[in-house]
Amino acid sequence: MRGGAEYSVFDFAYDEADEESFRLVDGKPPPRPRFGPRWRFQQQKQLPQRKDEEVEARKREAEKERQRRDRFYNQNRNVQRREAAVFRSSVDIQPEWTMLDQIPFTSFSKLSFSVGEPEDLVMCGALEYYDKTYDRVTPKSERRLERFKNRNFFKVTTTDDPVVRRLASEDKATVFVTDSILSTLMCAPRSVYSWDIVVQRVGNKLFFDKRDGSQLDLLSVNETAQEPLPEAKEDINSAYSLSVEAAYVNQNFSQQVLLRDGNKIDFPEPNPFASEGEEVASVAYKYRRWKLDDEIFLVCRCEVHSVLDAKGQTSFLTLNALNEFDPKLSGVDWRQKLETQRGAVLATELKNNANKLAKWTAQALLSSADVMKLGYVSRVHPRDHFNHVILSVQGYKPKEFAAQINLSFNNMWGIVKSVVDVCLKLAEGKYVLVKDPSKPQVRLYEVPVDAFENDYVEEPLPEEEQVPPPPPEDENVAKSNEEKQGDADV
Repeated sequence: MRGGAEYSVFDFAYDEADEESFRLVDGKPPPRPRFGPRWRFQQQKQLPQRKDEEVEARKREAEKERQRRDRFYNQNRNVQRREAAVFRSSVDIQPEWTMLDQIPFTSFSKLSFSVGEPEDLVMCGALEYYDKTYDRVTPKSERRLERFKNRNFFKVTTTDDPVVRRLASEDKATVFVTDSILSTLMCAPRSVYSWDIVVQRVGNKLFFDKRDGSQLDLLSVNETAQEPLPEAKEDINSAYSLSVEAAYVNQNFSQQVLLRDGNKIDFPEPNPFASEGEEVASVAYKYRRWKLDDEIFLVCRCEVHSVLDAKGQTSFLTLNALNEFDPKLSGVDWRQKLETQRGAVLATELKNNANKLAKWTAQALLSSADVMKLGYVSRVHPRDHFNHVILSVQGYKPKEFAAQINLSFNNMWGIVKSVVDVCLKLAEGKYVLVKDPSKPQVRLYEVPVDAFENDYVEEPLPEEEQVPPPPPEDENVAKSNEEKQGDADV
């Protein structure tokens, strides 16, 4: 006690409520984690002024590593899924068929055969001029894909071709085929889906045919992609639905990029499949003959789709369209990448559609086309498979493009020569080459002479002998039938 005041530092009233609320607080720093990355704290002290840059750099490295792991995981998963995917045979193998041979694709890889320049025997049809403005189309100036319902497209097989029959009767060759069938055979090692080619031995001649309604009339989509497409036909992204859509897109594209001003180049003979006054698609047929050896000649019906005048020179073009259906599945959005990363888009297509692009290239080489035009056509919306837009058109020289995709012309002819030699040893009759749906090989079957005849469309009777169909019950039934017929035509 000092001065006049009486107090003590411990002089306070005890309060039970305060005692209960009182808690001790640990003032020591928290312990460091036993397994923490201590180097990060040291690095931050060393470069405090570049903290944000270092953090962002580490984030980028971590993201790259994650993407690398994801790619590795997805590749293994997709390969397993691709191997596990079950593909159906393009034709039902019947019990009475006799398998004569099976040829693995590995035996095709080393084949090589050199042919000379072909000889043009017959030229038919007419070509319209290419519209150069489509070379300047970009995703920002896209063009709506039109529909050409009034123009007829012909997919006539070899033995139904009147010009082929004429050339066969004149004994112009030993082997007869169309470019779609020949390119399928030439590019067989790149195929994944099943296909079939009918072989008919008549006397000393061979005819390579397709069945009516064959898958050769359609265009595969994502055939060689790692991720298999859905199997359900009702799915708009199934393999079958996409192949029908691709054929529809391809036909309409080939006619839209033309100057429809009436100017045409007419060849010596008219279109052999068109009736008088019928509006047909722009196409010219070249019936070309190659010499395989001293006794064997091959005639192929080749196609070109348009013509272009540039600097006084006439160039023949083939026109085909690649179609984008869902950027999320392909991994490349054409609308974003076509202008800035066109090479990446083409590389993705070459990976996913190696067989289709090889067949288009083979057909351009067979017809001696000067330029092959590839259109990039996309859906207006990923879930709308009826409406499309043209995003870009690119031109390539067939020989240069073939070299780019490692497609050897001599190897393709080597495959053809080997198959022709095998078939010429067969007795007269009918046979079918079938790509195995699950293995990289083709099988040769002997089939009855009347096989596949029920698949062919019969010739209509003359009008005076036709019985008119009964009238529909109402207009709705008639309209429904017309729509179904239109879908079937597409």
